[in-house]
Amino acid sequence: MKNIVLIGMPATGKSTVGVMLAKRIGYDFLDTDIAICKAAHRTLPVLLEQEGVEGFLHTEEQVASGLNCRRTVIATGGSMVLSPAAMAHLKENGVIVWLDTPLEVLQERLPEHLSDRGVVAPDHMTVRELFAQRRPLYEQYADITVACTGDMERVLNRLERSVAPFLETAVLP
Repeated sequence: MKNIVLIGMPATGKSTVGVMLAKRIGYDFLDTDIAICKAAHRTLPVLLEQEGVEGFLHTEEQVASGLNCRRTVIATGGSMVLSPAAMAHLKENGVIVWLDTPLEVLQERLPEHLSDRGVVAPDHMTVRELFAQRRPLYEQYADITVACTGDMERVLNRLERSVAPFLETAVLP
């Protein structure tokens, strides 16, 4: 059974929509940001402050590369696409879904100082610059792209329809 791996910019709603999708399709749910916090015994902003961008990315890659799950909706951190090794591991048994959120929406949701939210970005990088840097990577890794426009219910319905062909249905005897 394939996992559903959600990628996208920070503040896209991967965790929020991921939990709801998991409930609808009967899958488990895993948030890699929470797994990173548990592994590092620190919050994301503290880990980022203490280890820097490279240290954070190393921890994120280790956590993602060590995942071994099935029938799970996995919400990744926005920076997961910066690790080819992690993405290759996630793709081995997963369908990669890019939740594509318009830049204007992200600018409203994210703070001026990205590190305050635990966003992996060089100091003084704007949301626009981060979006420009990561968008090609999201496009590269995505098996499916879901437009995150409209209310949460519309996005969830769009997402569920998009992943339906990849789900194994139970075979009755």
